[in-house]
Amino acid sequence: MSRRTGVLAAVVLGVSLVVAVPAAAESAQPFPDGFALPNGFLPEGIAIGHAPVAYFGSRADGDLFRVDLRTGRGEVFSQGPGTASVGLKVDRWERLFVAGGAGGDARVVDAKTGEILRSYEFAASDTFVNDVVITDDAAYFTDSRKALLYKIAFGRHGSLPDTHTAIPLTGDFTLTPNVNNANGIARTPDRRALLVVQSNTGLLHRVADDGVTRVVDLGGHVLTNGDGLLVEGRTLHVVQNRLNTVAVFELDKAGTSGKLVTKITDARFDVPTTVAGFANRLYLPNARFTTPPTPTTPYNAVAVPKP
Repeated sequence: MSRRTGVLAAVVLGVSLVVAVPAAAESAQPFPDGFALPNGFLPEGIAIGHAPVAYFGSRADGDLFRVDLRTGRGEVFSQGPGTASVGLKVDRWERLFVAGGAGGDARVVDAKTGEILRSYEFAASDTFVNDVVITDDAAYFTDSRKALLYKIAFGRHGSLPDTHTAIPLTGDFTLTPNVNNANGIARTPDRRALLVVQSNTGLLHRVADDGVTRVVDLGGHVLTNGDGLLVEGRTLHVVQNRLNTVAVFELDKAGTSGKLVTKITDARFDVPTTVAGFANRLYLPNARFTTPPTPTTPYNAVAVPKP
């Protein structure tokens, strides 16, 4: 059965959204705490902007899926390039920045129309462009196989450049070959630096503008299987994918240290990879890494209350 078979249409935010959930959802309460993604989709990244709309990327073929959080209904609105779409972020101009995984690239997509606005080739081999964060003047991407960040510096009024720069990671960050290193990325509470979690070591690094890294003091807590990051105010959320856990820390303003506040678990977690916030909820896609993928394997996203 195709992704669009037997679905309904709904007009939301000026665009036509195609229902990807069972008809029973018609009677669901507003803002459901879980909703289906297309079978075989292999989700990884999630992005939510100011509107109640979530965006997901497919590891299978790079398709982008858009969901109205008020109803749980959605559609594939941008066809993928045949390679993965991994980390995602949406900016104030409603542009979706998409990390390209093993393709070694990234693309910027119009979040309304699905049009590809610009593509960037970062690396040709031994690469996994994993996640992205957007600052006031640039987008930064991690590469889990290289000790560097890729920077797309914005021009006037946020215009997209033709080229990018690579920023080597120095200091405390040490690359381990043939495994996933740098993964999730976010801004420090004071917005003066970046935070990057290193999946293979469980360390959180603070990254200065020049790429110099320092390990963040988390009071001895190790972020095993650290994946997506979300910083809201001084609260840091770290998804620990195969542990089915979100670790929550209170950071200092500079992001140099933090204290564990709580750990979020939920019976519906099935290897969540990334997290995005909207209103009083956290939304997470279940990547189901421990389930062999097939074209009919079901996938979903779930919402949990913010602590």
